[in-house]
Amino acid sequence: MTSSRSDAPAPRRTLTAAVVQASAPLFDTPAALRRAEELVREAVEERGAQVVVLPEAFLGGYPKGLDFGVVVGSRSPAGREVFRRYHDAAIEVPGPEVAALAALSGELGCHAVVGAVERRGGTLYCVALFFGPDGYLGLHRKLMPTAAERFLWGQGDGSTLPVVDTGAARLGSAICWENYMPLFRTAMYAKGVDLWCAPTVDDRDAWQATMRHIALEGRCFVLSACQFLRRDGLPADLHPVQGDAPDTILIGGGSVIVSPLGEVLAGPLRDGEGVLTAELDLDELGRARFDFDPVGHYARPDVFTLHVDTSARGAVVAK
Repeated sequence: MTSSRSDAPAPRRTLTAAVVQASAPLFDTPAALRRAEELVREAVEERGAQVVVLPEAFLGGYPKGLDFGVVVGSRSPAGREVFRRYHDAAIEVPGPEVAALAALSGELGCHAVVGAVERRGGTLYCVALFFGPDGYLGLHRKLMPTAAERFLWGQGDGSTLPVVDTGAARLGSAICWENYMPLFRTAMYAKGVDLWCAPTVDDRDAWQATMRHIALEGRCFVLSACQFLRRDGLPADLHPVQGDAPDTILIGGGSVIVSPLGEVLAGPLRDGEGVLTAELDLDELGRARFDFDPVGHYARPDVFTLHVDTSARGAVVAK
């Protein structure tokens, strides 16, 4: 008697992910776009990546070490001019840069999460842009800019918390110190995030503990892409507080890929630009969730509940 059941193991479900550690020229949006396109293409064509994550504010720039002439109660004319340049370098959504990246992801058949600075009227937002084989898929606006970022960027609202289904896994994003917001994380876990994308400029060693904690807490893969920026990556007429020596490191990297049980699969990358890749075993998601699901069998909804306002909060509502 023969059995119809196959004894062969099920084929592994895998996905190759890449995190890019680099920076783009500040105040030069065409050059930043070219750099983003080159890096996404390299990750896909040379390294086989199906999902690519670029750092926080890659398009538009992260002006590390600049004070924009701000002191409590006063802004300087020179600082206003630096902000004008920053405002002009930001991108609009939709806009030509988004269209170009959408065309690229369509050509390559990949998914990408790209950090950018969005210009919407007189306000800038730090955003993560989502792209896939079908083009532009949406954005997430950073909910809470940190410290001095607050005089550069506005606050996002609950209407831009997307989770994108790639067919193989679900992508979500938390930008830099949003990763420290427990309720934000809980809201995203409830959306079923499998690949937690963390564009950042946080290069501290302590960041690594946060990335491993989120992987364990969310039982998800974590893809953290950090900038690597030297002084000579800023225009010569700017003077960051770290000093003007060309090789002064302003943002030191630390990009990393972590498994759902907290194992570091690639990185952290230090001391230069580069692309990290890892083959993700998607069956690890199910294995990891066996004994912990923060919004399921480990949630205790009889004790704890979270209400999330996902409505758009515009200043002017036309009816």
